This record gives sequence, structure tokens and C-alpha cells, in this order.
Amino acid sequence: MDNETKKTLWATADKLRSNMDAAEYKHTVLGLIFLKYIEDSFEEFRTSLVEDIKDPDSELYWEDASEEDIASELEDRDHYLSHNVFWVPEESRWESIKNKAKQADIGKIIDDAMVAIENENPKLKGILNKNYGRLHGGVRLGELIDLISTIGFKDKENKAKDILGQVYEYFLGEFASAEGKKGGQFYTPKSIVSLIVEMLEPYEGRVYDPAMGSGGFFVQSEKFIEAHAGEKHYDPQEQIQKLSIYAQESNPTTWRLAAMNMAIRGIEFNFGKEPADTFHNNQHPDLKADFVMANPPFNISDWGGEKLTDDPRWKYGIPPKGNANFAWVQHMIHHLKPTGTAGIVLANGSMSSNTNNEGEIRKNLIDADLVECMVALPGQLFTNTQIPACIWFLARSKKRAGEFLFIDARDKGEMISRVQKDLSKDIKEIAETFHSWKSDSETGEATEKIYEDIPGFCKSVKLADIQKHDYVLTPGRYVGAKEEEDDGIPFPEKNL
Repeated sequence: MDNETKKTLWATADKLRSNMDAAEYKHTVLGLIFLKYIEDSFEEFRTSLVEDIKDPDSELYWEDASEEDIASELEDRDHYLSHNVFWVPEESRWESIKNKAKQADIGKIIDDAMVAIENENPKLKGILNKNYGRLHGGVRLGELIDLISTIGFKDKENKAKDILGQVYEYFLGEFASAEGKKGGQFYTPKSIVSLIVEMLEPYEGRVYDPAMGSGGFFVQSEKFIEAHAGEKHYDPQEQIQKLSIYAQESNPTTWRLAAMNMAIRGIEFNFGKEPADTFHNNQHPDLKADFVMANPPFNISDWGGEKLTDDPRWKYGIPPKGNANFAWVQHMIHHLKPTGTAGIVLANGSMSSNTNNEGEIRKNLIDADLVECMVALPGQLFTNTQIPACIWFLARSKKRAGEFLFIDARDKGEMISRVQKDLSKDIKEIAETFHSWKSDSETGEATEKIYEDIPGFCKSVKLADIQKHDYVLTPGRYVGAKEEEDDGIPFPEKNL
């Protein structure tokens, strides 16, 4: 589906919002998109099931099957469950809901449909939005159903999962923009997520996000695997199954958004038994992950640190009670396996602050050789904050022990609106710089690109260099200034 179509869908849906707050409307719209996805996937599978019954080469071939026989076979739940397709009861099917869209009680009809689907599919228990009956303005809800009815698979190349997944992701981003500051609590800009995924390369293993929001890192991990399937010579679906997804989120509605985001793509996930605070109710206490990818909320002051002063996670120092940044970092390190790697988005202050033990914790992390790469990000990437941000890349077992890579990407990216920048076009350059540095000839590994320091952009340094700068990790301290291009004009003549 092209972006113009998505924009048109969004513009129409936004008009139907009327006086409803974007945060509330988000769950109304995305819940219906998910319901439509379940239905489209269900119908898609029914079509393929009929084809198999009529195909002599299929295991399900039924030579003398009558229309009644086929109809009966289509109602056999086992066919659907064995292929991880959600079973949709007759009263919950989209066509039935669409036919009742203009009824005054359409909200209750949708709620009943959601309850019936949850009852038939234990994986969806507690995930679906069942608050439609409380909404006012049934006509608007009916119009929204009519709009979402236009979204779906049009041919075999465009499966329901792909199209509805694209729309779901696009709408998540638009809602984040519409909500402003609050929107950032559930949505990390796609280009930042993509950069971390491209640098960590999560091909297989356990992936963990302790502040998952809507689950963007897992969606991008799936896309990464699919994009690199050809060069790695594997089947993307088989490879995706080699990823084990673990995450946690304290906000119940955001937790459900993420669960729907995974289900719409057929990704197996473990988000814990319930939405819960990561610091005080860790849902995965024994987890040791291959990859940790996260964008935790910046500079949280009320995280309850005073109750956790003796916590075993604080191996490198007790985090300050007034700022959770280094509590997040140490929590994630605690959950890394001995060969694990992490990419964590943090406020720039984390690279240089010496307030309330932060400098000591940073020093201990550096001395333990856990920091592998620091990336300074450009401003205006986030919809919810103007706080400058960076990415910490950590590794339990670094390929280049005692060395650190600094990348200053502050002048990268392009403006995609009056207030927001996007980093997508620069992801390849940044990721390739990191991988070429890791695969330097010193490690004995082959690489397509030979790493070299580039003034103003990247610099590889030793521990002694960082010690000279009092353990400050700001890339600008190390990469230096850009080299000016020689235009061939002698310097004195430029001032004439």
C-alpha cells in the first residue's frame, strides 16, 4: 500500500474523530483495524482451504466433496488453529458488523464481537478493546467501520497481514504526532528503531525491551530479517520463528496496543502476565537476552529508586533517586547473556552528567569495557520531546576489547515536516561504519568496507583517551571538526 493511500485513510479517519481526544480515539481506530485484520486473515485462510480441498495434489483433497461438505469443513476450528489463524465466530465476522454499522447499538455489537473472539482464542485474552459501547455518536462509529471496510487484501501478493500491518504502523505514528508529548510514551520514531536494529542485527535469539511501548523494535526486527533473507540464504518466516520476543510495559492500554501489533504480524511474544512496572514488578526476572533494544522514558524522577537501594541489578552503582537513566541501563545489562548486546536510547545528559553518582556509574561501565559505541543523534527526531538524545551500544563480550567507537550524527537526517526530522537516509552509513569498525582486520574478519576515522563523524579511541576526558562519552569530544573541502582557492584570496 502506497503512502498516499495511507495518508488518505488517516485524513478521513481523523475527520471522524470529531471532539474525541486523540489518545482515546487511537484505541477506537486501532482496535477496529485489528478486528478487520483478524477477519481478513480468517477469510484469506478459508479461501486457501477451499482451494486445497479441490486440489488433487493437496493432503486435504476431497474428491467427491459437495458444497455442504466444504461448508462443514470450513467450520472446523482445527484447520485454523493448526495454522495459527484466529478463529472468528459467525457473529464477530466483519460483514455481520458492517451490516449493523448504522444501528444505534453498534458500540455494544462490537464489544460483544470482541468478547466472542477472545473466548475462542486464548492468545487474545485481555488484549482487545471492549469499550465501544461507552462511545457516543454511533453514526461516526458506523462511518469509521465503512472506512476500515475499504482496507484489506486485494490480491494474493498483498496479504491481510502485510496491508493491515502497514496501516496499523502508519496510524501509530500519526497518533503519536496528534498526541504530541503523550504520544512519545508509546511510539519511538521508526528511523531510530531501524538504526538500532541495523546495528545490532538480531537474526535469532532472545530479544528484550523492558519499556516496549507499542512494540516497534520487534516489528522492525521482523522487517530486518525479511530484508536480509536473500543475502543470508534463508527462509524469512523460518528465521523469524528463531526470534523469541520478551518485553514489559506498565501502561495497560499501550500493553494491549503492542500485543495487537505482534498478533497482526503473527509474531509469538511474551509480555509477562500483566502490564507492570519494570523496576518494581519485573515480569522476566530470570531472562538473559541476546539483544536488548529500548527507548525508555528520559530522566524519570519518580521511579521509586528509594525502595530499591539494595537491588542486585545495581552492580555498577546505585542510580540516583531523582533520575532513572542509569537504572534502565543497569537493568538491561543485568538481563544480557554473556555474549549479549544492547542498544539504548537515552537523553544526552547520560553521556556527561556527574550528578548524584551518575558519573561514577558511567566510569564503572566504561572500566568494565561494556560500552562499545556511542551515537549522538540529531535534534527534532521525536514528536514528544526536544531533549537531545543519543544511543548507547553495549556489549558483554566486545570484539575490540578496550576500544570504543564514537559516531557524531547530529548533522544527519532530513526534515519531513516543519517540526520533525527523519534519519532513514543516513541509517546505512552509520550502521556500515559500526560494522566495518567491528570487523576491522585486527579481528581477522573479512569486511566489504575498511574502517577509517572521519573527522567530524567517527573516531575509534582507547580507554586512555576517555580517561583524559574524565569519562565523558559525548562523541563531539572525540571526533573533532569536519575537514573543509579544498576549493582550490588560496586562503588569502578568499578574503579579497
